[in-house]
Amino acid sequence: MAFLVWLAHRIDRFNDVIGQKIAWIGLVMAGVQFTVVLMRYVFGVSEIWLQESILYMHSILFMLGAGYTLLHNGHVRIDIFYRDASAEHKAWVDFIGVCVFLVPICIAIFYIAWPYVANAWAVQEGSRETSGIQAVYLLKTVILVFAALLFLQGVSMAIHAAAVLVGREASKLEPPRKL
Repeated sequence: MAFLVWLAHRIDRFNDVIGQKIAWIGLVMAGVQFTVVLMRYVFGVSEIWLQESILYMHSILFMLGAGYTLLHNGHVRIDIFYRDASAEHKAWVDFIGVCVFLVPICIAIFYIAWPYVANAWAVQEGSRETSGIQAVYLLKTVILVFAALLFLQGVSMAIHAAAVLVGREASKLEPPRKL
């Protein structure tokens, strides 16, 4: 169990670092959006690739930030019973939720997206616009990375829950971190 807890902490750290780095994309995205508006309405110039870059950044921000959000308990949770429950009850809910819902959904997303992404790579899919970003295949790859990061964080969450259930780890009773 000690190795699994160590592994869970490594996964947590990995998603935490990714989330902290990815968060900066939000600032860059706001700057690019400001630039697009300024160029269009002040100078009358419109760049398709710049507009598409906002879509890329928005997608990357949310897809790669999903594991970080799960780590910090930031996803929507109907916690009518959960918030006042004991640490053991919370651990059971987390463990079962990860095993029954999160892991199978992540596997399904990966399985369903694989041919979609592979086809995009095979044809080096690019933008439909001639002046757009010719790397749609890279953007579609983010779907697989999303499923993998969320899956890994789910495994970590299940390990932490199991450790609480067997008494090897104290429950994380801290309130969700503001994202």
